[in-house]
Amino acid sequence: MAYSNTAYSNHGKYLETEILSADSVKLVCMLYRGAIEATVTARRHLKAREIRERSRQITRALEILRELSRSLDPHYEEISRPLRELYAYMQTRLIEANAQQIDAPLAEVEQLLSTLLEGWKAAIPTAAPAAAEKYQPMSCTY
Repeated sequence: MAYSNTAYSNHGKYLETEILSADSVKLVCMLYRGAIEATVTARRHLKAREIRERSRQITRALEILRELSRSLDPHYEEISRPLRELYAYMQTRLIEANAQQIDAPLAEVEQLLSTLLEGWKAAIPTAAPAAAEKYQPMSCTY
């Protein structure tokens, strides 16, 4: 199926707007989703023996994990240190998957990222429904 450049352009504008208007928790969730998508796609390319595309997707996931690691606040060491170590572990597993061309490390990273995403999604406060304003008719008389 062919898509017009306009469709890609509109999607790009939508994504840019979503990123620019997102709070930090939502941005982290977006990065996790991107890393999960890259890992899932890498697994599909591994199965199809598409080496270049598999490597490209693994590299994408690695870059996202590097960015997540760089974004950790050192002032909150009790959470940032374990996350940094987990991100490093996942990077190691992705490199193993790419070098050895095996699925198990990719599946493990996908599961870890999915678990992290669920945790972060739980941290997003749900918007309270707007209270319905009570209707008060306006008087047209003076």
